[in-house]
Amino acid sequence: MLGTEQGKSNLLEASKDEVFKETVTKVSDFKFGAKVAGVFDDMVSRSVPFYGEMQRMISELAADHAQMGTNVYDLGCSTGTTMIGMNTTIPHDIKFIGIDEAEQMLIKCDEKLKEAGFTRPYELVTANMHEGFKIENASVVVLCLTLQFIRPIAREKVLKTIVDGLAPGGVLILIEKILAEESLFNRNFIKYYYDLKRRNHYSEMEISQKREALENVLIPYKLSENILMLREAGFSHCEVFFKWYNFSGVIAIKN
Repeated sequence: MLGTEQGKSNLLEASKDEVFKETVTKVSDFKFGAKVAGVFDDMVSRSVPFYGEMQRMISELAADHAQMGTNVYDLGCSTGTTMIGMNTTIPHDIKFIGIDEAEQMLIKCDEKLKEAGFTRPYELVTANMHEGFKIENASVVVLCLTLQFIRPIAREKVLKTIVDGLAPGGVLILIEKILAEESLFNRNFIKYYYDLKRRNHYSEMEISQKREALENVLIPYKLSENILMLREAGFSHCEVFFKWYNFSGVIAIKN
């Protein structure tokens, strides 16, 4: 469980993402530590296409599937943006549970939830999804740009844990960075994606250094591979609700 007071003094205030602005001799693997937590909201808004629209769609989909007497989970909840969005559409007596490996993210998340005037019951849990986590009595589970950071060997187990913890009729809302089905389009889509980053004022060095940092950490699948994995985990139906070049959103339902 998260101790909300612990470590607050070490958390950077939300500011502009300049994590990769300075040249480094050797780029380390990307980590969701205090430095990233302090700029995360700016980072995703400038790095993820239609991020605000994705959040609105998650909130709408979650509202249609959240069931009274159940829980709503946000896995890899980071700074709480998704929970804040869902708070406006889901009845206030449904409990939210946010899970993240990085305690610095959860500290920032708790601050944001309180600033947003959260009155519903909620719980923030520090857990490494590679090592196991609990999903209980859930009607909605969100994986927003999270599964891509789970090692491929562990993804099926993560999805099976979600299926087992979902109530009948419960859903998983999955948003992922993906690979194109064909290599030519994959190269084109990556080019368009980096063009978006340039439009959002990232320098060539920032783009290059972040790409190197993510190389061994973020491992995308094809959309077809994600859907197959969801079906094999036990979801009865999968529907694509969002697609932009190398990003996609899928909702999967458990009968």
